[in-house]
Amino acid sequence: MSIHPTALVDAKAEIADGVEIGPWCTVGPGVVLSEGVRLISHVVVQQDTTVGARTVIHPFSVIGGDPQHGGYKGEPVRLEIGADNVVREHCTFNRGTPGDRKLTTIGSNGLFMTGAHVGHDAIVGDHVTMANHATLGGHSRVGSRVFLGGLCAVHQFGRVGQGAIVGGLAAVTRDVIPYGSVWGNHASLHGLNLIGLKRKGYGKDAIRRLLAAYRDLFERDDAPFAERLGAVEAAYADLPEIMEIVAFVRDGGRRPLCLPEQ
Repeated sequence: MSIHPTALVDAKAEIADGVEIGPWCTVGPGVVLSEGVRLISHVVVQQDTTVGARTVIHPFSVIGGDPQHGGYKGEPVRLEIGADNVVREHCTFNRGTPGDRKLTTIGSNGLFMTGAHVGHDAIVGDHVTMANHATLGGHSRVGSRVFLGGLCAVHQFGRVGQGAIVGGLAAVTRDVIPYGSVWGNHASLHGLNLIGLKRKGYGKDAIRRLLAAYRDLFERDDAPFAERLGAVEAAYADLPEIMEIVAFVRDGGRRPLCLPEQ
């Protein structure tokens, strides 16, 4: 390991082989830095946080800070970050709260651009990109391979399904279906994340069927939504992505569903 002489590392921190801790970093008690983690400089990993292997954290980020919650009184809570993430400057990731899971979870292979914020008790999947100053409120849930545009904000308890894209500046106060594309203030649903689907290797025929199912569910007005949901579930049972959307809708959440503008 390599620890710069100006860095402050608590005796109760666990530092693995190959870790690099740069100038003026602070690593607090209960922190675990896995093999190959790099703290570039001026990084604070406050306490009770696990950082996965080969994750790189850039200057002026505060990782594992206290939850921004008025009821927090110093109880033991944690943050767990997966492997191979890139965390750019001025990011803030908060630990959990006793009233929820006592844990904030961030997956692997993510890119968190300048100023991204992950609130207390959030769950963030793998391969997530949060562009500059994107914000996740407390208790939010974000699936894998989601793109959150710059300056967007997901309301507390909000859900963003796998493979979705949220446009820049969007205020997301309603749940976003898997593979959906939402934007606006407040955000509304504008189809599927076609760019993301193409990048994942979906061909024209597969995308055509997904779009057909999307239109049957969200763009028809010849039946109540609940009936359309049942019809789509029956008609497209062979499409796992559509079944994921159906399950997401049926599962419900603390927020209403983000729908197309009427």
